[in-house]
Amino acid sequence: MDKQNTEINDFYQRLMSDYDDSNSHSGIDGERVARRLSEISQIGATDDGGSKRISFSQEEKQAKELVQKWMKEEGLSVKVDGAGNVFGRVEGKSNRPAILSGSHLDSVPHGGHFDGPLGVIAALEVASAWNELGEQPDSPYEVVIFTDEEGARFNGGLLGSQSFVGELDIEEEKKRVDFNGTPFSEVLDQAGLTPQGFVDAKRDLSDVKAFVEVHIEQGKQLEKRDLPVGVVTGIAGPTWLNVTFKGLAGHAGNTPMNDRTDALVAASEFVTNVKDFPPKVSSSGVATVGKLEVIPNGVNVIPGEVNLTLDIRDIKAEWKERMVQGIIAYAEKVSEKHGTTVDIQENMSVDPVQVPEDMQKLAGEAVEETLKSEPFYLPSGAGHDAMIVGRHIPVAMLFTQSQDGISHNPLEWSSLNDCVQTVHVLKRFIEKLS
Repeated sequence: MDKQNTEINDFYQRLMSDYDDSNSHSGIDGERVARRLSEISQIGATDDGGSKRISFSQEEKQAKELVQKWMKEEGLSVKVDGAGNVFGRVEGKSNRPAILSGSHLDSVPHGGHFDGPLGVIAALEVASAWNELGEQPDSPYEVVIFTDEEGARFNGGLLGSQSFVGELDIEEEKKRVDFNGTPFSEVLDQAGLTPQGFVDAKRDLSDVKAFVEVHIEQGKQLEKRDLPVGVVTGIAGPTWLNVTFKGLAGHAGNTPMNDRTDALVAASEFVTNVKDFPPKVSSSGVATVGKLEVIPNGVNVIPGEVNLTLDIRDIKAEWKERMVQGIIAYAEKVSEKHGTTVDIQENMSVDPVQVPEDMQKLAGEAVEETLKSEPFYLPSGAGHDAMIVGRHIPVAMLFTQSQDGISHNPLEWSSLNDCVQTVHVLKRFIEKLS
């Protein structure tokens, strides 16, 4: 057996090692889910056990083609739009607007095997279950693979879903270059795509009833409660701030302590207390200082300038704005206290998306009916394609338990039992929605 087949078998065996066969019923087959996840995991497999399927790469294309093959085997009609988004369609008993479910197959450079692929395979498994049972949904159903969710190629992301809803500013995208310095249009050409194709990918959303995305939690709330699946209440939108404290650089030995304007001292007080702002506003808000640059950064020099980044998120726009304004006011207060100046620039702001209450309720009922347990509701702190789509049509999200909350890492893991139970909830939810 060659190395690749050995690795496929190892991943498959790990998935199957503690699988409870009783979870395979109602047309849903855990072994098939494991096999499909395993085959995708080896496209762009890295030496550290992770995945590297960068957007617009041959690896992303190969993964899409593999899933298209499975779609056709299950009797789905397949269409690929100008953005490279893939749609596998099951016709419904009536000609109603379609229900869509899926995710993405691209990854970060050393990502895991569940972020994205689980959502695609879960959506496909619903169609496979109907095919196995000889059933047809009332409404048309489409399995979706969105292009470039992660954004690792151009430090952006969500290009496929933005094109789908007609939000993409293609002229701005054409100004981008990737991590190799290759222009956006040239990268698209290498992938067999065009900028105009992204414009033409806009879907008539009157033909779409709703979008449902399954994703790993990327957190520990479900694991702490020993729950396989959770219902997402909203998707947090980030605001990124660049904050610069300026003081006066000086000799560390010859400047008395009472005659200093130390930018790092001011920045340190600010950073230490940023954590206190989210709990004052909501239980779902977060604020993170992720990057810090000290200038001139010398051992014997008082820091004259500190540049830092701040990532602020919440699932409601008004909550996020309260945090942003509170943190800005605090930065100015700290700066005045220490005799420095502070400059604050907003680098990015994305509106959060609330999952409609009726969609949450329907998803909660699906949990109760399939798992015979009370639904657990939780927010998503990370961005997803559902965040983009949810600005235009009703969306829902189901989270699958993540081991240790690890994501974007080769150690990313969700048990097959939890994955398959999530598929059961998804299937029931889509049938209720249909």
